[in-house]
Amino acid sequence: MKEKNIIYILLTYSGSLLSKCINIYTKEPYSHVSIALDIDLNELYSFGRLNPSNPIFAGFVKEDIFNGTYARFPNTRCALYSLEVNDIQYNKLKKELQKFKLNKHRYGYNLLGLFGVILNKPIEREYNYFCSQFVSAILNNSGIYLFNKPPALVSPRDFRKCKELELIYEGRLKRYSYRQEYLSEVYQ
Repeated sequence: MKEKNIIYILLTYSGSLLSKCINIYTKEPYSHVSIALDIDLNELYSFGRLNPSNPIFAGFVKEDIFNGTYARFPNTRCALYSLEVNDIQYNKLKKELQKFKLNKHRYGYNLLGLFGVILNKPIEREYNYFCSQFVSAILNNSGIYLFNKPPALVSPRDFRKCKELELIYEGRLKRYSYRQEYLSEVYQ
């Protein structure tokens, strides 16, 4: 029996200053988006803080749900979604992520792009992304089209409302690990 290709989209709200500002404006429960290729979220990627204690410097990051930034915000709330993709899309997505991993020093955070979302005018800057823009862009580049808008206008709300994504967990991020054994059985 052929193994399914499943990717995971993690929405979070940490309570950091930036997430609070986003939350006040959007009135949405989540302010950050990450992507993973495994249900254990060991390979979790996004655009965010390069150093957990310094919110100023941000870029492409491999996130850790137990350490780093999430350890600084132990009450982080999350929603984890799954999406089945075909072999071609899955392999393209792995290649897209590999490009970012190999060139992570080139990437920065697209803070101006957040204002573009507010104004409904995409602000794209080469090698610069905000979290939801990054996830949407690598999905598009992999042939996975979830939204009818440019990646620079995609927000966490778009992922939360996306009918193609299946919600598999919602709650405190630190409690997610207790469910991994069950979820691993269900999604294998």
